[in-house]
Amino acid sequence: MEFSMKNFWDGSRRALARAITIVEDERDGWEDIMKEIYHHTGRAQVIGITGAPGAGKSTLSDALIKQYRKQGKTVGIVAIDPTSPFSGGAILGDRIRMNDLTLDEGVYIRSMGTRGSLGGLSRKTSDAVKLMDAFGLDVILIETVGVGQSEVDIVKNADTTLVVLVPGLGDDIQAIKAGILEIGDVFCINKCDRDGSDRLNVEIEMMLDLGEAQNWRPPIERTIANKDEGVADVVNSLGEHRKYLEESGLLEERRRERAHTEMIEMIHGHITRHVMDSVVKTGKFADYVEQVYERETDPFTVVDSIVGNIFK
Repeated sequence: MEFSMKNFWDGSRRALARAITIVEDERDGWEDIMKEIYHHTGRAQVIGITGAPGAGKSTLSDALIKQYRKQGKTVGIVAIDPTSPFSGGAILGDRIRMNDLTLDEGVYIRSMGTRGSLGGLSRKTSDAVKLMDAFGLDVILIETVGVGQSEVDIVKNADTTLVVLVPGLGDDIQAIKAGILEIGDVFCINKCDRDGSDRLNVEIEMMLDLGEAQNWRPPIERTIANKDEGVADVVNSLGEHRKYLEESGLLEERRRERAHTEMIEMIHGHITRHVMDSVVKTGKFADYVEQVYERETDPFTVVDSIVGNIFK
């Protein structure tokens, strides 16, 4: 199908889908698309949702979307798929089969695979968010697959990070210790009808007490997402955090820092691509590897030489 920016600006969901595919795969013209839409970004409320596998993030995401739709807001979701990029996305597929959101014209759902690409997963997630933002969606959710470094990177693309925990998994506090505490703006104890909810709540409060004092203390909400209980409170807390960011100037600060990080990543990507094209793919690199292996030279000298030639 021929892609048209006119169709994109006219509100064609198919054009949005096509644009994300072109950008994600770095097909011809992808940078031109990003250049054209960039000036129309920065308006959407971007929320990152992370937490341990099995915490019910997908169910909670569905419930959040329905709450926002009741408010008359349009919603986009980027679901990071941990499976093979050829599978079509098992987690997202399950969600689509289990709910009616895909029939709602005010909701756009996109799955993105964890395949490697120059610039990394975080970069492509960021690009997809920008495209949805420029398209005019009011709220964009980034749903990650679990708790780890890639998830921490992904939520850097969000204005607000929602950390979903569930009692009884045994790894919740480990997740908090792993660095999730630092990135959480709002905490949600899902499946709170399970045993251990009170204890988990206390443990999170204790962790927050041990942290540095901030003007914003992350609220801890309790939900039973599959029954839509407590979800409205989560939406309210997310809205309060957005208001706090705007009034304190932190929203501008976070987005300025994000622009800085993105530009550094783009520079790294261009340099890496140049090295791949001019050195690795030409066969010269194999000679360097052999010389290093035979101890005829060392990797430090080789790398200095390659970088020196690039910046002559």
